[in-house]
Amino acid sequence: MSAREALLAAAAQRILITDGAFGTEIQRCKLGEADYAGDLGLARDQKGNNDILALTRPSVPEAIHRAYFEAGADIAETNTFSANRISQADYGAEHLVREINLASARLARRVADEFTRRDGRPRFVAGAIGPTNKTLSLSPDVNDPGFREIDWDTLVDVYHQQAAALVEGGADFILIETVFDTLNAKAGIMAVKRLEAELAGEVPIMLSMTLTDLSGRNLSGHTVEAFWHAVRHARPVTIGLNCSFGATQLRPHVKVLSEIADTLIMVYPNAGLPNELGEYDEMPDTTAALVGEWAEHGQVNILGGCCGSTPAHIAAMASAVAGLAPRRLPKLAPVTRLAGLEPFVMGG
Repeated sequence: MSAREALLAAAAQRILITDGAFGTEIQRCKLGEADYAGDLGLARDQKGNNDILALTRPSVPEAIHRAYFEAGADIAETNTFSANRISQADYGAEHLVREINLASARLARRVADEFTRRDGRPRFVAGAIGPTNKTLSLSPDVNDPGFREIDWDTLVDVYHQQAAALVEGGADFILIETVFDTLNAKAGIMAVKRLEAELAGEVPIMLSMTLTDLSGRNLSGHTVEAFWHAVRHARPVTIGLNCSFGATQLRPHVKVLSEIADTLIMVYPNAGLPNELGEYDEMPDTTAALVGEWAEHGQVNILGGCCGSTPAHIAAMASAVAGLAPRRLPKLAPVTRLAGLEPFVMGG
């Protein structure tokens, strides 16, 4: 059974659980610069380079993976959100990108397989790919709207390098997440499709959009519907939303996406909105009750948490949706669906 088939089979039986935040969990560990830097001999300060812990303090991400699996997670997302050449260049660690991704995927795979051996329940590994801090759609210079910090071919190559190492390390899926620029996401899709051709086999894609305002658009201006129309050709095994806001603000957008997407819906919101200190106060039972409403209305297949969420949030979610029927995939009429910033449906 392929990874896609295995996930679909599991999701047909129950609502699945993906894990929660990594960044805020790592912050709780109160690591110093030496913990991040290890003995790699890098010239720049590494504090805050969470991804490099796979090489310097692997016990930290391993403990977080274990805590989320113990809480009931079915999917581990690798600690590789910024493990790409663009983001790692800020730390002078771009030459370590392959090693970071390979180590992170192997670590998550080992822990996932260990939990599967315990009870026979399949556990999955999603190779997490973040958006980088560059955008293909927008100019960073207000005086030069045509200027771009990066071009398409470069970003495809950046994503390809990361995806290849994640798959080699044992990732079941490539999760292109926190999509604020739809064109960046399409570069990620192109990179994975190129990797599939090289491997002569499928590398299933998960896609997760992040909204930047309450109207339901990402930074490049696409609505939830337009985003789905723009990426549906990639046949993602999941589509969904993450980060953005808390579950309360995402409610209407989850409903819209659940009605138009003929694939699994995966949503992992922040634990509410941050307070004035940038911390998250929403308690696990509150978050679980909010996402539980989506489950009760048949709108989701996979739930988890983003910024501020903890193993306690994941455990509360797992408990809240236990026994609830998973969302059924809609049967859509064969019509032409296009997208600019708004969706356009022709025919039907």
